[in-house]
Amino acid sequence: QVQLVESGGGLVQPGGSLRLSCAASGFTFGISNYGMWWYRQAPGKERELVAGITSTRTNYADSVKGRFTISRDNEKNTVYLQMNSLKPEDTGVYYCQAYGMGSGYWGQGTQVTVSS
Repeated sequence: QVQLVESGGGLVQPGGSLRLSCAASGFTFGISNYGMWWYRQAPGKERELVAGITSTRTNYADSVKGRFTISRDNEKNTVYLQMNSLKPEDTGVYYCQAYGMGSGYWGQGTQVTVSS
């Protein structure tokens, strides 16, 4: 059974940092054939794309460029999101998605709260 489990969220002050992890399991050949994406959803707002990584490229939402870095370790079947210089508007539930080979999978999310 495919599973994505996010971790690393929490409460942080503005300007602080967090590192999110997304651990994947149940993928027959691992996550190497999947694009991996981080989304977030703030209260009362739609889910939005934050960052993505494939085998050849990364991309970021304009709002996080220069502050967030996405990376992946295919051997560990894990994707990371390093978040620096956090702002209150970065608050939300962060979700990991794996998409590839015609299928998409979501994790359950991890809460990130940026507040003083």
